[in-house]
Amino acid sequence: MTAAQADLRIPRAELPETPLIERPAVADGAALWRLAKDSGTLDVNSSYSYLLWCRDFAATSAVARGADGTPVGFVTGYVRPDRPRTLLVWQVAVDAAHRGRGLAARLLDDLTARVAAERGLTAVETTITPGNTASERLFTSYAARHGATVEREVLFRTEQFPDGPHAPEVLYRIGPLSF
Repeated sequence: MTAAQADLRIPRAELPETPLIERPAVADGAALWRLAKDSGTLDVNSSYSYLLWCRDFAATSAVARGADGTPVGFVTGYVRPDRPRTLLVWQVAVDAAHRGRGLAARLLDDLTARVAAERGLTAVETTITPGNTASERLFTSYAARHGATVEREVLFRTEQFPDGPHAPEVLYRIGPLSF
């Protein structure tokens, strides 16, 4: 059993705080930027991009709020224009104080269920850099929970990144999904 699977065995009622998951609002943009920055693993985009993301892609993103309403985690994504039943998950981040409780898995499950209900969904894609064990576990356990397969291929090679050394981005394609 992986750490991510063990994480999912904790009943929600036993968690000290079960965050509310909902669509992000523009007012959440700054907090999402801080969560991405504090993650230590994500490529951090401009704060402006997180504000735009919360405005233009709220329907395909989710935010987890702590008891005081502050964002403690998020998943951002978009529906691929050339594959309208595929959700590309762009970033996932959880505040350090809320890690180890299955929140990232819950965010991903809630988001994909919502997108499936609103638009139809048969696949999820994401990219992961080699060695990002937490993301690898998150997405392979998601596939297992949904009875889907995972296909992997290098989407962007190291030399394709113009701004210095960057590990390759491996595309994870998860499907077929049924909800």
